Amino acid sequence: MVCPDGWGDVLRLYRADILPVHGPKDAETRDVLELRSVDARIGHLRRVPLFVDCTDEELRRIAAIARIVETPTGTLLTEMGTPGDSFFFLIDGRVSVQTPLGGAGPLHPGDFFGEMSLLDGEPRSATVTAMTDLRLLVVDRLHFWQLLNETPDLVRRILVTLSRRVRRLEQTANAMLQRMNQP
Repeated sequence: MVCPDGWGDVLRLYRADILPVHGPKDAETRDVLELRSVDARIGHLRRVPLFVDCTDEELRRIAAIARIVETPTGTLLTEMGTPGDSFFFLIDGRVSVQTPLGGAGPLHPGDFFGEMSLLDGEPRSATVTAMTDLRLLVVDRLHFWQLLNETPDLVRRILVTLSRRVRRLEQTANAMLQRMNQP
């Protein structure tokens, strides 16, 4: 295929399961590609421990409002103190997490981040940076609340994860205070 100047890079990045290209006469092809795209997102969702107990219908609903995003190593995904507008599920790759108390350890495939700002409307509480090339499933703010309303068991699992994160941060803060108070 001969590409106009400047289009080669764009076409090399094209993935039909992420962004199908079609014209107005391609309705049937568009439907097939959309089904494949949703199926691909459902396949990724099945790999996320947070979704392991979701029904097929719940996974379809989640896949319908999520998008797959690929980012290169070094990409700043969230920045502490800035507004948050997306919730991220890590499909492939690793990210580093920096909080006011320091590094919180890397996140791996199956982990998620970005939910706190969407839940409470406060600025981001951590800076998250891609340590490797990433594939993420992203749910934007508008769809996040729809997701929580449609999948109540997911709310419980998110709350359990948040509680564990808060406990780990409290333990880290307490350990730091004890070290500072030692003579």
